[in-house]
Amino acid sequence: MTTIPGSEILTSGLNMISQSLQIPVIIFLVLFAIFAVITLGGLVAEYTSRRKISVDSLEKIIYSISNASSNEEILNIIKNSRIYESQKVILIKILRADSLSNESRHTLAKKLIEAEENKFTKKIEKTDIVTRIGPTLGLMGTLIPMGPGLAALGAGDVNTLANAIIVAFDTTVVGIGSGAVAYVVSKIRRRWYEEYLSDLDALADTVLDKLKR
Repeated sequence: MTTIPGSEILTSGLNMISQSLQIPVIIFLVLFAIFAVITLGGLVAEYTSRRKISVDSLEKIIYSISNASSNEEILNIIKNSRIYESQKVILIKILRADSLSNESRHTLAKKLIEAEENKFTKKIEKTDIVTRIGPTLGLMGTLIPMGPGLAALGAGDVNTLANAIIVAFDTTVVGIGSGAVAYVVSKIRRRWYEEYLSDLDALADTVLDKLKR
């Protein structure tokens, strides 16, 4: 078999690069596994403190704000409602911006809601990254040790092959497991945050509409 000049050097270089990635891949997989466990605990804690606002409750708040006779009454309705404290803060900021024009109030409301949306997006981005990169690193952790393992098999070194297979399986499980947990957390949180922002948007529109009258 004819060997292309320089191919051995390139092959050796690729092998060196591949093997040098094994430790960083394992370190990242360990970090991802820890992150997945912490994130899952955070999701449980977030669920216990979550307020489920029904459509009927939201409808009553909207009607109450719309039928209020003064800004002070709207303020009391917002403060006494069962919505999130962060939603109350935003609505009160919009309500107290009575020195602004209608257009400026709409701009302020839009920016406040966008700030909330960006906060949630940054939170979900972390789990989205693990969802995509976790399985990829797991595959890398599977393939990297298999090269030396198969080479050891050719030399009759079964122990080295066995160790390589163990590392390959472990990294695959950790990578896929971390990605799966992160995917579930992202999916649930995205649904919660979309519901939160939808409610906030509806309440903000109601307050803005009331202030225009």
